[in-house]
Amino acid sequence: MRPTEIEALIDEMTLEEQVSLLSGEDFWSVAAVERVGVGKLRVTDGPNGARGGGSLIGGVKSASFPVGIALGASWNTDLVEQIGAALADEVKSKGAHMLLAPTVNIHRSVTNGRNFECYSEDPLLAAELAVAYIKGLQEKGVGATIKHFAGNESEIERTTISSVIDERSLREVYLVPFEWAVKKAGTWGVMTAYNKLNGTFASEHPWLLEEVLRKQWGFSGIVMSDWFGSHSTAETVNAGLDLEMPGPTRDRGEKLIAAVEAGTVSRETIRDRVRAMLTVMDRTGAIADFAPHAEKAEDRPEHRALIRRAGAEAAVLLKNVGVLPLFGKNRIAVIGPNAKTAQIMGGGSAQLNPHYAVSPWEGLVAAAGEGRLSYAQGCTNHRFEPTAKGDYSVQYFANRTLSGDPVFSETLDEAQAFWIGRIAEGKVDPLSFSARISGSFTPEVSGTYRVGVYSAGFAKVYVDGVLVADAWSDWEKGRTYFEEGCDEVVGEAKLEAGRAHEVVVEYATKDYASLGIAAFHLGIGLPLGPEAIAEAAGVAADADVALVFIGRNGQWDTEGSDLDAIALPGAQNDLVAAVAAANRKTVVVLQTGGPVEMPWIGEVAAVLQAWYPGQEAGNAIADVLFGHADPGGRLPQSFPVTWSDNPAHSQDPMVYPGQDGEVHYREGVFVGYRHYDKHGIAPLFPFGFGLSYTDFSLSDFVVEDGRFEAEGVVEVSVRVTNTGHRAGSCVVQLYVHDHEAALPRPEKELKAFGKTTLGPGASEVMALRLDARAFAFFDPEEGCWTVEPGVFSLRLGTSSEELPLEAKIERATGLTLPA
Repeated sequence: MRPTEIEALIDEMTLEEQVSLLSGEDFWSVAAVERVGVGKLRVTDGPNGARGGGSLIGGVKSASFPVGIALGASWNTDLVEQIGAALADEVKSKGAHMLLAPTVNIHRSVTNGRNFECYSEDPLLAAELAVAYIKGLQEKGVGATIKHFAGNESEIERTTISSVIDERSLREVYLVPFEWAVKKAGTWGVMTAYNKLNGTFASEHPWLLEEVLRKQWGFSGIVMSDWFGSHSTAETVNAGLDLEMPGPTRDRGEKLIAAVEAGTVSRETIRDRVRAMLTVMDRTGAIADFAPHAEKAEDRPEHRALIRRAGAEAAVLLKNVGVLPLFGKNRIAVIGPNAKTAQIMGGGSAQLNPHYAVSPWEGLVAAAGEGRLSYAQGCTNHRFEPTAKGDYSVQYFANRTLSGDPVFSETLDEAQAFWIGRIAEGKVDPLSFSARISGSFTPEVSGTYRVGVYSAGFAKVYVDGVLVADAWSDWEKGRTYFEEGCDEVVGEAKLEAGRAHEVVVEYATKDYASLGIAAFHLGIGLPLGPEAIAEAAGVAADADVALVFIGRNGQWDTEGSDLDAIALPGAQNDLVAAVAAANRKTVVVLQTGGPVEMPWIGEVAAVLQAWYPGQEAGNAIADVLFGHADPGGRLPQSFPVTWSDNPAHSQDPMVYPGQDGEVHYREGVFVGYRHYDKHGIAPLFPFGFGLSYTDFSLSDFVVEDGRFEAEGVVEVSVRVTNTGHRAGSCVVQLYVHDHEAALPRPEKELKAFGKTTLGPGASEVMALRLDARAFAFFDPEEGCWTVEPGVFSLRLGTSSEELPLEAKIERATGLTLPA
């Protein structure tokens, strides 16, 4: 539609109809205005898939792609753009028009529970990948919704805490991916963060939404709240928040109409918000979409292949002493808690129901045959007791007291539920009901089992009629279900092998703090003792090579909860030590959403960081282990030796995790590798690091700076040569160092990169371009970007610590650039 047509459409609407477009109708959609021919806008969660309108558990199946940090590790914008395009197909299969993605908050802390969902500690790498992702999506007519704008670098008290960040750090670090998403990719959507920024909720922050986003950057799409992240009526609308989600509305509707009539919100402001909504609805096709909503599970072969290739390209080989790739007729010991479990994604709103999930064991069986493999679990690494599987009947009551007759019944295939939106066919209020969940658990081994329950709401668990776990009587807020749930309450029950023990969960909703969520999880597990580690060591001793699959899972790496530390949970370090002592050819395969401490690093032959690579996890990992694919990943986040080395670690709780409702980013622009450089701290593995199965040389470093004085533009080229005997990939990284500046600057900053794949003996000349912003810092007093006169060094190499090529350039005059 032409702008004049949109204006005419707004003119045709009543105030009530205009206001109806500014809040959700339900959890995932905005109501149609059929009288004037406006269809329904639907959104779906991302970023590693398109879940559709279902719950975080179950629902229509979807393709599960590698998580954000894995895409960050790929350093491959072309690959990420292809994934964006594939995700557009997924969004359309769910009948939606916008994807709530990508997530581009910065890896400020190694303990952030949502690091897995974000790309990098470096703003440029995150920005480049975000631009590619958005272009892939939007070129197919699906709107991106980049998030969370801004300052959401922790999951602790995230709906209320104020991130205190100076303007320079905002401009140089935390806003850069959002800025590029607007200026270079033209994103159609921006989602505000839950938190406050410098004392004001992001959803009602005029400086952030109007001054920076719209006026300075020229954003023309829609700004929507995170779910239940709006806290006011006039304040959010006047500040620039177009859409309150989800519905039914809490802050708009009749309240907004009253605000207009009272004069606290102008009709012209309403027009501005509606104009933005209609513009994006036109771009996505939602404005003309009156088709019945249908969701399909489309398991596409091309998506399978792309996910498998991306998983291998994201895998980072951190150490390799002559053991990888695997070959010949090796007898392989397969060990660890992640060996037979497919850890494909993190937890929280990024969860979805995958078409399938390939475990490392299954990938190895397909690659090598089961006859070469032996197995031992060794230990566990779960945060909560394993989900109780089986058929469970649910009876729903239209009250919170389990009284009267049930109004609806259904069956679950496991003892957990996440109730949002319309449940029990609409026969109960989703925020005020109770339920009785009944089933049985038949153990294979007799013993004393741990029975754990956590819930957003109240819950009690009975085994054979005996109360075993009580998360009702003394319920306390914990770190589950986006901080709306309690921590797990665990009891014990003696269970007999082969006997079906009756299990009953009684559940009731409670008044929520910020997010309207009803949920519970029941887990039943038998603890493993030191004898399991001894068994694993024995299996390793009898093999030619031992593969140990360890790490975390979506219970640890999850929205709504930061990690307490980065030591591997449970007895995993003891397991690695025992296996390495039994077999010198021990390969550790890590699956985590970020760094871990590695006290055993000197004792193992190889370490492969595989992240959470999506539904093809086991196949992608096997491809790398057997050399069918080169490990293509490079670290998007520095791996410290210990958690205390990280820039956010401090003796002052105000710096992290926060205190008295505030968290202060006192490290300023010195995040990630910039921090390690400033303080002379050697990381365990530096930013940008990763090994290949081949070797590369860099030569013929040429710098063309003829336009540097006038425009601030510098052209760089370098020859990359594969000097090894296999095909492989190389990531070239270009950093800028300012020799003297008016404000403290990092020792170096990543300003360009490129990735190439070359066959043995092949070479390629790679060209990189630096614009004026690559040399600038933000001057908060002048409110602009400044390139000072003086000398700059260009340092080029393959990681933040391996930069063998250097050239110096100089300019005689200063240069200023607008904010």
